[in-house]
Amino acid sequence: MAIFGNLEILKDQIKDAKFDTAFEYLGKAMQQDSEENLRLTSLPLNAFNKIELNAFSFALEQVYNTKIRSECFFESHKKYIDVQFILDGEEIIAIKNVNDLKETFSYDESIDLIKYSDSDSTSCLILRKGDVAIFYPEDAHMPGMKVVDSVKVVKTVVKVRV
Repeated sequence: MAIFGNLEILKDQIKDAKFDTAFEYLGKAMQQDSEENLRLTSLPLNAFNKIELNAFSFALEQVYNTKIRSECFFESHKKYIDVQFILDGEEIIAIKNVNDLKETFSYDESIDLIKYSDSDSTSCLILRKGDVAIFYPEDAHMPGMKVVDSVKVVKTVVKVRV
């Protein structure tokens, strides 16, 4: 089941050691003038960087403008848990159990991705600066949707091996 909230609170609540590297990296990303923060905040629009963190996790640093729902898609992963963190901006992320959605793109092991069609009955989160959402393999999620207007989002997604 998806977990979401403020980074500091989630760090206190989740004691699973496999998240330690992710939380350490995200803490650095929040620190002004840290290497991680400077790298993320200097990314141009539509940038996408992969940063290896350790043998079991990596980060996908990205900057994009939020979109209308019809331009987004549900996805899930089998090998990695997503730890999605908003450094700046805001977005809506829809969530639905994978068993309740129809696959539109079968599992591609090389990119650890399954895509699904949209659904009328989903739960939605609004993530803002400093918020984290953790999505497990059973959590289909549709990130990148605009809240009101399209805004620039600076985000990093830490992929933690299941």
